[in-house]
Amino acid sequence: MRKIREVLRLVWSCDLSQRKAGRASSVARTVVGEYLERAESAGLDWAGVQEMDDDALEAALYPATEPVSTKPVADDWPRVHAELRKRKSLTLMLLWLEYTQRSEGGYSYSRYCELYQAWRSTIDLPMRQDHRAGERLFVDYAGETVPVTDPATGEVRQAEVFVAVLGASNYTFVEATWSQDLRDWTGSHIRTLEFFGGCPQFVIPDNLKSGVKSPCWYDPEMNPTYQELATHYGVAVLPARVRKPRDKAKVETGVQITERWILARLRNRTFFSLSELNLAIRQELEELNNRPFQKLPGTRRSAFVEIDQPALRAMPASRFELASWKKARVNIDYHVEVDGHYYSVPYQLVREQIEVRLTDRVVEMLHRRRRVASHPRSRQKGRHSTVVEHMPRNHREHVEWTPERLVRWASESGRNVELVVEQILSSRPHPEQGFRPCLGIMRLGKSYGVDRLDAACQRALSTGAVRYRSIQSILKNGLDREPLVVEPDRTPITHSNVRGGQYFGEGGEA
Repeated sequence: MRKIREVLRLVWSCDLSQRKAGRASSVARTVVGEYLERAESAGLDWAGVQEMDDDALEAALYPATEPVSTKPVADDWPRVHAELRKRKSLTLMLLWLEYTQRSEGGYSYSRYCELYQAWRSTIDLPMRQDHRAGERLFVDYAGETVPVTDPATGEVRQAEVFVAVLGASNYTFVEATWSQDLRDWTGSHIRTLEFFGGCPQFVIPDNLKSGVKSPCWYDPEMNPTYQELATHYGVAVLPARVRKPRDKAKVETGVQITERWILARLRNRTFFSLSELNLAIRQELEELNNRPFQKLPGTRRSAFVEIDQPALRAMPASRFELASWKKARVNIDYHVEVDGHYYSVPYQLVREQIEVRLTDRVVEMLHRRRRVASHPRSRQKGRHSTVVEHMPRNHREHVEWTPERLVRWASESGRNVELVVEQILSSRPHPEQGFRPCLGIMRLGKSYGVDRLDAACQRALSTGAVRYRSIQSILKNGLDREPLVVEPDRTPITHSNVRGGQYFGEGGEA
């Protein structure tokens, strides 16, 4: 009675709304409404309540009801319970109205609700919770692990057991994974949704680090990859409170049932691979989902088909691709190091901190939540992946000059120019060392014309002076306009009567 008095005082004396009064007195707004409705039905006001003791107030608010035996048979409570879970818009008021049409002189609405609540308290705890169709999916790991033996070495490795339960139907999914890390955690979610064939509205996980980076009831910080998965499938993640198992009682019971009806049955079997273990789990899971309820009609499977399956939202067109995130700082060469490989970003971001999103195929860079670069992922350590558009203008122009491009340009100016460029590039230990003289020759063509440049290159080839300074001097002095004197062929004569240099020995004397 103390709680009821406090609620009535806050609403009638302090003029608080029902919601604020509920918060101040730590009761739900619906309970506040019920208290007020009973008090108004009893014709009470705050002045009268102050003068009443607890017994008188209780008698006024909760008058004695008629004996149950004088009333007709109650409604079909299992059917009522199933319909309430199946349709979000359905209320006990509508079901009571339908009941009164079928049963003349039946129970009042308040008594109808009391009888339903009394029946609901007799069934199993997981079924007592109110979960709408397709609304909530509860996920967790079992406390027990399953040993898997390596057939080659005999080493025994413990496999984790992931459990997921739909709130309304109790339809269950179970699988074994090697760990509880991010890859296995998200992978189990993907396979769970594919097993159900649709997406619920909410996912209720425990505060596992793979899913919840920083637990907080009011504002939890999600793991970026887990949040990305939730966005991809259009679900909202509502982590349970820390050390509050009742927040996820469905999956707590699901874990217990999994350990008793699946893992206990497999305790004497030896498994040599994770796939073999999951095949055995799937067979036991099929039997579990088809086992009849003890106090409700049907099975988990039939309840899923009737209640949850029609309410689940459609799966996205593509499967979620697992991605990991890391922070990195852009080096002065506008590249970011990721697993030993270097990826370019726009040079304006030098020394800025960015986020890197990694998948098996793609590396994406984001700055202030905006994507600034994307590269195919490379496994080559110490190598660079560079996009030309990310480079400063002077770097870009330098990179664009290649030996092939220089030779291609030279061929457009004349055959002799092409031969000069090829000879300059091939005469250097590294072709890049010949870029500057070749670029200088290009500028000579702009000043003197391509015809004179080709003639100058021809003279340089004939004299063996294939250098930028030589060609510049030929053009400057007009030697390219003078006739080119071709020296006679001085090929050595080979004859039996002609003595060679070896005749004279190393000293050159006979």
